[in-house]
Amino acid sequence: MKRRPVHTDVVAVAPDDVSWDLPAPFVERRTVVAEEIDEYRHVNNAVYVEWLDHVAWAHSAALGLPLERCLELDRGMAVVRSTVTYAKPALLGEVVDVATWLLPTDGRLRAKRRFQVKRPADGATLARAEIEYVCLQLSTGRPVRAPAEFTARYAPLAGLPESPPL
Repeated sequence: MKRRPVHTDVVAVAPDDVSWDLPAPFVERRTVVAEEIDEYRHVNNAVYVEWLDHVAWAHSAALGLPLERCLELDRGMAVVRSTVTYAKPALLGEVVDVATWLLPTDGRLRAKRRFQVKRPADGATLARAEIEYVCLQLSTGRPVRAPAEFTARYAPLAGLPESPPL
């Protein structure tokens, strides 16, 4: 399945306050567009998952592991578990910040990310998520040990507990 095109107005931004759940997030800012709104007149839950996927890819690229490098290494991270907690709706035209962090894991097969979606206008948290990934050999689809390049670049925040509360 091909990834959907991303809106051109999505940009990485520096975190502008200290009210993030964890320190030093990687943040993308986006504006909610009409295609993301469902029949209830708010962002559809599935769209949040797309936002999380996009910020994870952007963060990986910023760490030096863009898609092209993963293809060269014949390795990739595949989702094995997702937990998303939706707290408040995002509405058409609102600006939202989507943040991600790498969490501590075994460093061999698995990686974990934490996400937080905030509305900068009022500082409200709209959603929180945690996604667990496993390293795959892309040519076979089988789980394999992460290459040294992955473990070096996907270094988690130091001093965090195994799984801070969502």
